This record gives sequence, structure tokens and C-alpha cells, in this order.
Amino acid sequence: MVSDTLSRPLRDLRISVTDRCNLRCTYCMPREVFGKDFVFLPRAELLNFEEIHRLAGLFVRLGVRKIRLSGGEPLLRHGIERLVEKLATLRINTGQTIEIAMTTNGLLLPKKAQALKDAGLSRLTVSLDGLSEATFQRMSDTQVSVATVLDGIAAAQAAGLTPLKINCVVKRGVNEDEILPLVRHFRHSGIILRFIEFMDVGSTNGWRMDDVVTAQEILATISSHFPINAVDSNYSGEVAKRWSYADGGGEIGVIASVSQAFCRDCSRVRLSTDGKLYTCLFATEGLDLRDPLRRNASDATLSGLIVDAWARRGDRYSELRQAATVQPLRRKIEMSYIGG
Repeated sequence: MVSDTLSRPLRDLRISVTDRCNLRCTYCMPREVFGKDFVFLPRAELLNFEEIHRLAGLFVRLGVRKIRLSGGEPLLRHGIERLVEKLATLRINTGQTIEIAMTTNGLLLPKKAQALKDAGLSRLTVSLDGLSEATFQRMSDTQVSVATVLDGIAAAQAAGLTPLKINCVVKRGVNEDEILPLVRHFRHSGIILRFIEFMDVGSTNGWRMDDVVTAQEILATISSHFPINAVDSNYSGEVAKRWSYADGGGEIGVIASVSQAFCRDCSRVRLSTDGKLYTCLFATEGLDLRDPLRRNASDATLSGLIVDAWARRGDRYSELRQAATVQPLRRKIEMSYIGG
């Protein structure tokens, strides 16, 4: 087992497969920064599927049991199904398969859902920040209809990508009035709805503490209409606090990185689009694995780099956030580059 300085194991690998996206969500890729003149990474700088598969295999040998593909928007990566198929062949030493998950905005799911299921995708999470056309388009800064995302969710269900999860980032003054409509829509659907506190990921989304609708407020809004009961975590390090409807209508979750930091149980490592290793979502710098990989470094050498980086890890940004907002840290890596 590989552990960091706070005795946290290495268990979850997040891989950003592209820095591009077909939406401009204000909390992730605001259009004023990621506009028509923004220069994205050239294709040659992206890890290819064989490189991702090789590195992922090394992470699995070091303890990783779950891999999540993200971006940017991962479905924009041409042939993403082939990568899923490759990763689905990975096994731990007992022969057990690795869970392969993906987070997507859902726009391309009507075309991709069945292929992803056939390739071996285990779990799928779709981002949806509102049901009303106006709110959805405001949050995602797009003219695309919310119906496109709902069609994608339906396609994922039809393909058997269940249990499906929906993630909603809640920002004060923008979409907190969407909480109850989302709850009503997804109750009794078999879909797990999760609300996420607006986080200060990266340096371009204009985050302010005043914009955060806390987990406590979210739960109070829901419970005032639908009684809920706390549910035990599925596993140590699970980021979402789980709740179930008292009437059996299903499950919701709340991810409270701001108001209820969960750093002490964090077992996630991130691999960026161009092959840098980051040990925290709020990181300021990463370790380049692409260069030694392309210089034909051995598995032992690459594994040694990963182990050394994790062993030195002491990240607990969310626990230190209050001090950091008074004296800001250095510029953080953008979420579209490091993955959510």
C-alpha cells in the first residue's frame, strides 16, 4: 500500500482526457477566459490512449481501484470508447476488475451511451445545473437546450449505465431555486442526484464565499418538502454525504468541500491531459510523467516517480481554505485541465 504523509492511501485516479469542452460553464471554463482566441493544447501534447493505458496500469499496481475519465468534456476525445475498452482490461492482482467511471455534460450521450456501455464503462455521472432553460443556459453559457442533456440521460439509462448520477453545482443568486425542481424530477427515477457547493477550483471562475450555498442550506431546502435520512458512506473516502428520502423515493448526495472539508480521507490522484500528476484538485503545480514516458523510462522508474510524489503528499487545501481566502495561494490549475 502506498500512503502519503497523512497516511492516506492511493485509491482513485482521475484522468483528464481533453482540455476542450462544448460548454462554457461559469464555474469551470468562463467564456471571458476560454473564448474564441483561447489556445488549447495541441494534439501532440496530449497523452495518447496507449500512454494513458500504460500509466493507468502502473497506478493500479500501486493501489488504485477506481478510474474516472473527465476533461474538459471527455466525449469530445475522438475514439474515447477505445480508451474505455483498454482500461476495462486492467486487473488488480486478485483478478478483480477496475471500476471505470466517467463525468460528462451529457450532450453527446445520445450517440455515445451504448458504445460506452459495450466498451466496459462501469458508472456515469452527468452534470446538470438546472432544469429551466434560462438557468441551464445561464450556468453553461450556451444556447443548447437542456432537453439535449435530458435526452443524453435517457440514452444512458436505456443503455444500462446505472446507477446513474447527476451532479449539480449550486451558486447563490444563480440556480439555488433549481434544487427542488431537480429533486422532484429525479425522485423515483433510480438516478442519484448530488448537489455540489460552488468551489474555488482554478483561478478564473470569480469564486467568493458569499456565492456558496452550503450543504446545510441545501439539505434544509430539500427536507422542508421531502423528509430525508442520513445514509452510511459506501466506502472510506467517499466525497458525497448520502441521504435517502423517507418515503423510499431514492437517494441524494451533497458534496461539501467548502463547508465540510473531507481532505483527511482523500485518496484521489489526478492525471492531466498532457500527462502531469496532481495530488490535489486545488493544486498549483504537477509532476511531469509524459516526458520520462516518451523517453522510454521503465515501469519501475515511472512507478518510483508516482510513489515518491504520493509519499510526499500533504495536501489539505479545503481544511486550510479560510486562511487561504484571506491570504490567497498561488494561481491554481484550472479544472478543465486537471479534471473535476
